Amino acid sequence: MHPAPSLVFFTVLSGLGLGLIISLGFGYGPKEQVFALVASFLALGVTGLGGSLSVLHLANPKNAWRAFSQWRSSWLSREACLMLATLGLFAVYALLWVVTGERWWGLGYLAAVLALSTVYATAMIYAQLKTVPSWSVTPTPALFLILSITGGIVTCRMLQGIFGDSATLWHVPLAIAVAAGASIWWTTQAAGAGRTATGSTIASATGLGRQGQVRLFEGPHTGSNYLLDEMAFKVGRKRAYELRRFGALAGFVLPLILAIIALITTSWVLVLALICHISGVMALRWLFFAEAEHVQALYYGQE
Repeated sequence: MHPAPSLVFFTVLSGLGLGLIISLGFGYGPKEQVFALVASFLALGVTGLGGSLSVLHLANPKNAWRAFSQWRSSWLSREACLMLATLGLFAVYALLWVVTGERWWGLGYLAAVLALSTVYATAMIYAQLKTVPSWSVTPTPALFLILSITGGIVTCRMLQGIFGDSATLWHVPLAIAVAAGASIWWTTQAAGAGRTATGSTIASATGLGRQGQVRLFEGPHTGSNYLLDEMAFKVGRKRAYELRRFGALAGFVLPLILAIIALITTSWVLVLALICHISGVMALRWLFFAEAEHVQALYYGQE
């Protein structure tokens, strides 16, 4: 499927911000009010920026408010409602933390749970689509949750180290290693989850399977159209390989090396590790969308 840039930035940035909310809500980081101000501002800012980018791929962004009205049946609506609730509750938690210097654990835990639920709802927007087997057959929610938590751990520990608390920096290489394993696991599952994973073929798509072998005699269009551009989008094999290699190196290998270096030098190295991690995850998230095979493409002869 053709990936909208706004979706890539939205899922990566909002996941990172929500991951930081999860870490802060569960009590990580020093109690100092300056740390609370910086970390909370960054968490709210990145999450809010990511959420605002989600409307850019809509035909009529001014109607985005309607997403909040279908929470009973739509994962997208649930995601919007949960994100708004997360930001509101965490803002109250952060304000009390900054003003009083104390962490209100009940509010923090609830904000963290809401953030986890928001990431899960985001993943389910894609995982529920049976028409895209590489999303519905694979453990997509687990991948989104692990990458979000990893981004939050890297960001939170980076800020902790900068503010003089280096006791938990070893969490960073561990989290990156787990995220790398999860990414490899999901990619392996997706490799075998093509359109035929759900039993969809040209024969089943056209309903002509009982007549014998079905093949496309002539294309339905002499030129391109919306469905071919969006649902039957195909990324070149060489380009996919280069992006996956970049995603692996920038998203996991380099951050892991830099995190180990940070353990023996300075926490500021984690700033570069975070930048690399975000860049790599964006490349892999673009492939997440670009390599997804929609069964609609079967009508155009794409097995």
